[in-house]
Amino acid sequence: MEVVSTNRSHGGTQGVYRHHSVETGTEMTFSVFVPGHAEGAKLPVIWFLSGLTCTHANVTEKGEFRAACAQHGVILVAPDTSPRGDDVPDDDAYDFGKGAGFYVDATQGPWAQHFRMRSYIETELPALIAAEFPADMDRQAITGHSMGGHGALTAALRNPGRFRSVSAFSPIVSPLNCPWGDKALTGYIDADRANWRAYDACALIADGARLPALLVDQGTADGFLEEQLKTHLLAEACDKAAQPATIRMQEGYDHSYYFISTFMAEHIGWHAGYLKL
Repeated sequence: MEVVSTNRSHGGTQGVYRHHSVETGTEMTFSVFVPGHAEGAKLPVIWFLSGLTCTHANVTEKGEFRAACAQHGVILVAPDTSPRGDDVPDDDAYDFGKGAGFYVDATQGPWAQHFRMRSYIETELPALIAAEFPADMDRQAITGHSMGGHGALTAALRNPGRFRSVSAFSPIVSPLNCPWGDKALTGYIDADRANWRAYDACALIADGARLPALLVDQGTADGFLEEQLKTHLLAEACDKAAQPATIRMQEGYDHSYYFISTFMAEHIGWHAGYLKL
């Protein structure tokens, strides 16, 4: 693991790191904030998965999470959204290819060789975090934004017992029912929509998967709400399955990091309540 940069912040260390990923076959960059702590202490971990076009840098620079993480004594890990490099295939559109890995393991060429973000997020990177940082992997939570909200929800639903709490900002709740999902899953997986259910939060809930605690914030002025995000589908799926959920429509907020940063500290504190139990 290569240290790209470290900066002192709120009594802790904000670092950016790079390593060679076996899963993606590329160099992968991620950021980790570690608050100040007693020597030998192990701290709970919150994962933040970013959205379309983003890297680790978006939330690291705009998320305004460090003060809350320092207050509650939690680590925040922010991975990239896709493999990158000259040998990695790409697409001219913003919503497919580099920066748009959708947190899936691709099965179709030319994407299958490198686009293995599900395995990277769920297996490889957690092992690295456990080995290199003072992380208590028995106390994990996960959150994310947009495509990353989709990633957070589905990763938690597929891995029962791993995360004590799950939240999301403006998540894509049902790739089976939106253009972003249709394009990504057709391209990365195949045209058989039955094979998409493992990557659809509403379908996973309908199929019996459950979350221990769920918080979602969605802005009412989000331009993607009606066509792509469709928050009401998650609310309906949770209601039908008796899945406890707090889904809040935040008046006047859009899809940007102005929205995320407004509620980030509240999400960190909410997760910390479960992580400290």
